[in-house]
Amino acid sequence: MKYQAGETISGWLKQHETEMCDMADYIFRHPEISLQETKSSRCLAAYLESQGFRITWGLAGFDTAFVAEWGSGKPVLGFLAEYDALPGLGQEPEPECRPIGTCGHGCGHNLLGTACVGAACALKTWMKKEQISGTVRVYGCPAEEIVIGKIQMNEAGVFDELDAAVTWHPFDRNRVSYDIWQAQDIKNYKFYGIKAHASKSPEMGRSALDAAELMNVGVNYLREHVADDVRMHYTYTGRFGPANIVPDYVSTNYFIRSAKWERTQDASERVDNCARGAAMMTGTRVEIERVTKNREMKVNRTLSELFYAEMQRIPVPEYTKEELQFAAKISEAAGLHNGGVYFTGLEPMEDEPVRLSIGTDVSDVSHTVPTIMLSAAAMCKGTPLHHWSAAAQAGMSIGKKGMMYAAVCMAMGSARLMNEPDILERAWEEHRHDAAKV
Repeated sequence: MKYQAGETISGWLKQHETEMCDMADYIFRHPEISLQETKSSRCLAAYLESQGFRITWGLAGFDTAFVAEWGSGKPVLGFLAEYDALPGLGQEPEPECRPIGTCGHGCGHNLLGTACVGAACALKTWMKKEQISGTVRVYGCPAEEIVIGKIQMNEAGVFDELDAAVTWHPFDRNRVSYDIWQAQDIKNYKFYGIKAHASKSPEMGRSALDAAELMNVGVNYLREHVADDVRMHYTYTGRFGPANIVPDYVSTNYFIRSAKWERTQDASERVDNCARGAAMMTGTRVEIERVTKNREMKVNRTLSELFYAEMQRIPVPEYTKEELQFAAKISEAAGLHNGGVYFTGLEPMEDEPVRLSIGTDVSDVSHTVPTIMLSAAAMCKGTPLHHWSAAAQAGMSIGKKGMMYAAVCMAMGSARLMNEPDILERAWEEHRHDAAKV
């Protein structure tokens, strides 16, 4: 059965590779920021509908969120597709910085969503051929880059019926993402003061800028007294007037993160107190607005080992002379640290979860259902995410090879889950046990 699944799945993806690449190209050439992914979401949904999936729009109140479903009964597996782009990262698919003045796919989401669609369609084809019962779903998930989409979808119960969730992310290497993505609390701090002439009547003013700066000073002293993995970073987001006017409004945006929600929450409350204290010192008023929050990733060893076993059977991409030359040129142009080794094979699975310094809204789904995330090399070694060099490779053949590899890996692991329900039972036992420990 495993061999038949591999033959059918890889065969379908090979047969439809041009269609997959065309979709990834279309989304790359029509980048859309979070909550505006109209063309991108409809591109994926239209293809799924042409392949026999039933489409439902408007999940959790998002116009650009959808679920595509095929089959019936248990188990129910869901692929988590993303497609939003990043502001200011529009880039030609060339090995030098060639910005085009638009948003762009510096996180490879044009590849991410497309691979999920391909994996679901290939899995469906195998299930239909072998008369395997179960339900395949693709969730079109907007606004991952602003850490909103899956969180609100999860709160609305969108993923409650799943037996497992499957996804991947473009990176610079091939591996099971046995990673703890960070728990995050993202907030805006809005300070309101009193405007006055800074020279003629400074005593009449109450400076919102002073309050914001004192808050930041407090937070910078706080860094000494939080856990080692806590990260707190901020930027000013309000508009300022001329220096001779006491500013009556200033706002800042804060990301507070760690590998555990409890530590993130504690640090976040202390940052709030820095803001309140700064407002008291300056005679201003502060409003604290939570933009979004997410818990840390809850890894599942059972699913990770299963998908790693399948990845060991799947050949990693091979690269042409032209692709290796592209990697060499972009490494030099972007200052990437890879020592001339641009691509490697499948990396071994770690014995313990790896703490990452970044976050994703997939994490909240992992607390609802067992979740697996894979990584595939859609860019050469050393390429950072949210960077022009990542966007360039997401738009050319290097990125697409990683996308097709990820689609095969996700589909093959999912076929095992469909055909071996005892594995899902073990994954759920682990999931519930970890929840009980918390």
